[in-house]
Amino acid sequence: MVESEEGSVDGGRRQQSGIMRFLSSLLWAALLIEQVLGEYGMAHFSDGGSSKGKDYCIFFNSQWARLPQDLSKAARLQTYDLTTSVLCSPSDVPEGGFPNSIPMVMRGNCTFYEKVRLAQINGAKGLLIVSKDRLTPPSGNKSQYEEIGIPVALLSYKDMLDISKTFGEKRQVAMYAPKEPVVDYNMVLIFLMAVGTVAVGGYWAGSRDIKKRYMKHKRDDGAEKQDEETVDVTPIMICVFVVMCCSMLVLLYFFYDHLVYMTIATFCLASAVGLYSCLWPFVRRIPFGKCRIPENNLPYCHKRPQVRTLILSAFCIAVSVTWGVFRNEDQWAWILQDALGIAFCLYMLKTIRLPTFKACTLLLVVLFVYDVFFVFITPLLTESGESIMVEVAAGPSDSSTHEKLPMVLKVPRLNSSPLVLCDRPFSLLGFGDILVPGLLVAYCHRFDILMQTSRIYFLACTIGYGIGLLITFVALALMQMGQPALLYLVPCTLLTSLAVALWRKELPLFWTGSGFVEGFGVNLRNKTVISNVCNCS
Repeated sequence: MVESEEGSVDGGRRQQSGIMRFLSSLLWAALLIEQVLGEYGMAHFSDGGSSKGKDYCIFFNSQWARLPQDLSKAARLQTYDLTTSVLCSPSDVPEGGFPNSIPMVMRGNCTFYEKVRLAQINGAKGLLIVSKDRLTPPSGNKSQYEEIGIPVALLSYKDMLDISKTFGEKRQVAMYAPKEPVVDYNMVLIFLMAVGTVAVGGYWAGSRDIKKRYMKHKRDDGAEKQDEETVDVTPIMICVFVVMCCSMLVLLYFFYDHLVYMTIATFCLASAVGLYSCLWPFVRRIPFGKCRIPENNLPYCHKRPQVRTLILSAFCIAVSVTWGVFRNEDQWAWILQDALGIAFCLYMLKTIRLPTFKACTLLLVVLFVYDVFFVFITPLLTESGESIMVEVAAGPSDSSTHEKLPMVLKVPRLNSSPLVLCDRPFSLLGFGDILVPGLLVAYCHRFDILMQTSRIYFLACTIGYGIGLLITFVALALMQMGQPALLYLVPCTLLTSLAVALWRKELPLFWTGSGFVEGFGVNLRNKTVISNVCNCS
């Protein structure tokens, strides 16, 4: 349903826009097919005559009137506080009008055009509409755009309260829209973290899996044995997993405020386990703390674990709890979240095992469809026209908790941008975009060791992942909208692995995973498997 104040944007135009966005993304178009109506900008408020001020996020439509890109070129005008009114009729206009000023009025009761027309007739040089709801593009039709010559923008109600508290009655405002950088430097950090996690996780998982099968040795405690356990994924498990993902995503979309805390608690627990799994191979080399605790009846301690395992467990839990308590400290909490997230991804890549390329293909193709559907198709099905995936990943703007899901790598924007002020200060990459291709990379590494191929499958698939991630970033920069990363990552990794198998004429073995399922005490194509696997523990 479209609110009355959004002008003449009807359901048909919204549906057409969504379809065009979907097709353009599939074709990797260089430009958007339909012009974006909503743009982020800044409103710089200051007290009269003061050089100091503060920027606030605004959402405007350049089809009404364009804003300058530099603050120095923007006119500083007096504001007129009319937030007790919605400015929908001439009776709402004060005596004398708004000569050379920018009124601030509340949203509601009439269209954007009616508000800005009354403001322009009465001498206003711009209009700020205060909204308690989501900031939507102040749209109109072509004739209305031609009639209006002053800028109109939406300002959040929360920012309006802060403005009233911070500045006096003679406050001034200058509206401007700095140019968005095509690519933010934080993408380099996300790229390095993602590719590094996939490479390290795939290498570690493959080496540990082969070593476990070939080298039977005594383990000094139960902790290491537990650390080496793996779970083979079956087609039924893949189907159940995808159904659970779809259900959870839809539930989060409708009941975000109720389920977000459960997700945060789950992440704290899972990331602590993952961090322990990643640090234990280093801690076990320390020659201290090998003594065991005295006999006791305490839970989880009756087997008398080593002192160093208890210290490591306490450390991992402390790191996870620290993030949980200070997760909303944007200046530094993202570093802890990324470290815990990488540890979690490495643990999952080491634990979950795809036994055949057939299983890899099934998982990646099904999740490819899942990702594309929830990013590009769901805007046609939701009332707001927003993507379910993007809304859940970034956190709904109308959420009362203002919590964000932690299942993403996040890096703050390093370039000056209005998005930093507009509740989008981070670039995000979901864990699924690391784990799903990473499982294929791990399979390739195991096959490399089995076939003694100098890790050609592993390297090719890892490079394919990096190329797919770069294509994702290019698509994001060109289309200026959230992208389903698996749309690019799945073809790049699957096709690369398939091409290597065809080139080496090993597709039947690669497809069925021969040697993984039946055991490794066989010779394949007259090749004897050598068991001197690298000790990566």
